[in-house]
Amino acid sequence: MRRRDVLLAFGAAAVAARRADAAPPPLIVGLSPDPTEFTPEYLLTPMSDVMRTHGWQEGRDYVFVSRSTGGDNTGLPAAARELVARGPQVFLAFGDAAIDAAQAETKTIPIVAIADDMVGGHHVASMARPGGNTTGVSILASELDVKRFHLLHQLVPGVHRIGALAETTEKWSLDQVANAARELGLELDSAIVESGKQALAEIRRMKAGGIGALCTGSGAAVYSVRAQVFDLVTELHLPTMYLSPEEAEQGGLIAYGSRFYECYSRVVELAIKVIKGAKPADLPIEQPTKLELAINMKAAKALGLAVPPLLLAQASEVIE
Repeated sequence: MRRRDVLLAFGAAAVAARRADAAPPPLIVGLSPDPTEFTPEYLLTPMSDVMRTHGWQEGRDYVFVSRSTGGDNTGLPAAARELVARGPQVFLAFGDAAIDAAQAETKTIPIVAIADDMVGGHHVASMARPGGNTTGVSILASELDVKRFHLLHQLVPGVHRIGALAETTEKWSLDQVANAARELGLELDSAIVESGKQALAEIRRMKAGGIGALCTGSGAAVYSVRAQVFDLVTELHLPTMYLSPEEAEQGGLIAYGSRFYECYSRVVELAIKVIKGAKPADLPIEQPTKLELAINMKAAKALGLAVPPLLLAQASEVIE
């Protein structure tokens, strides 16, 4: 064998040996009751964008595996158990029920989560010092629910009975909304739900009970059926307030809150910090930096609503 061939063979063998010895890329797992969470419209695009800014490519620099339970919270513990058994470097959990399931399965694997209120949901000790193995993003949706209720009332001032959906962990938010309704002299019909199917049934029940408008909840089970909610409230001719501007852009009437893209991007940035060695206990809980009011004029027209000029003036985005 010629010397050149020997050197080439030796070099190829060395490369193969290095590849064999190289550690596999970090495994990131994700859990949510909402199957749409793990689509480009929600998590996957910001995940890809953020990873790219760090020079990371899926498959080469990280692997992502997700599980959802079709809008049913009861399947989350088993799904969490399966994901923990894979030995991930980071566990991403979306919504209170998913966080509870992840925390019940592991006290050592870092959990990066997103929820309405990470402290109020008893997932972490404090915003500044989370403690334990969990950190994440608090979207403070419930804190904004009273504001959403007032905005919806401005849009439909003639409506005197309004419905509100929430999951079990958001009950304290419903209490605040009920207080706001009393102060405005309005009736509130509220429902606590544990699945997307139950949410749809409750919307029909509330409509039959006389509500003239609806505030949707921030829970992941409700979000798992957001497309059906759009269709149902249109069918029922029911003006509805949503959580994020993207929902108004997708056909919802009105929404107030932070953008999903920003929130998910912060989750991914925290996951990267954890993979690089940061401890969740020392990473402060983050919050959205920008709140937006979006109004869909096409949806308003379909409902026969005239949007008050003062409300339009408050809007960050008016969708024609």
